[in-house]
Amino acid sequence: MKKEAFFAGGCFWCVTPIYKMYGVDAVVCGYAGGDEENPTYEQVKHQKTGHRETIKIVYDPERVPYGKLLDIYFANVDPFDAEGQFIDKGFSYTLAIFYTSEEEKDAAAERIRKIEGSSGKKAQVAVLPYKNFYEAEEYHQDYYLKNPEAFEKELVDSGRKPH
Repeated sequence: MKKEAFFAGGCFWCVTPIYKMYGVDAVVCGYAGGDEENPTYEQVKHQKTGHRETIKIVYDPERVPYGKLLDIYFANVDPFDAEGQFIDKGFSYTLAIFYTSEEEKDAAAERIRKIEGSSGKKAQVAVLPYKNFYEAEEYHQDYYLKNPEAFEKELVDSGRKPH
């Protein structure tokens, strides 16, 4: 049975392909957590809606367990940056895990406790109940496939990928 998970990890373009490498069924770019219905990229980017750039992951927990999704997430974000991720700053680029069950909430909270314990630093990752998800405009979906050169430049310029 397929499940959905929701992660705000900064720029949604940057985290999409990583999950696909690990065998999830789909990764959809969108916006989550705000109050505005059907926000646009421009509204979210300009911090007008209270949404974060978020990915919806459709997966089979028999193939890719939720714990693995958390592993991938934390390996690809800076959990201590309260201002956003890499060069992308502002609330819409801050980190959040939107849980859909108590098991997801507990798993995320436990992972954060471990990160804080091993680092001695306070993680800046919100763990929030799932409220909403609005799919981003089509040009954001699979951006890395549609615009490989621009995507590569974004990864390097952002500091997510070394030169």
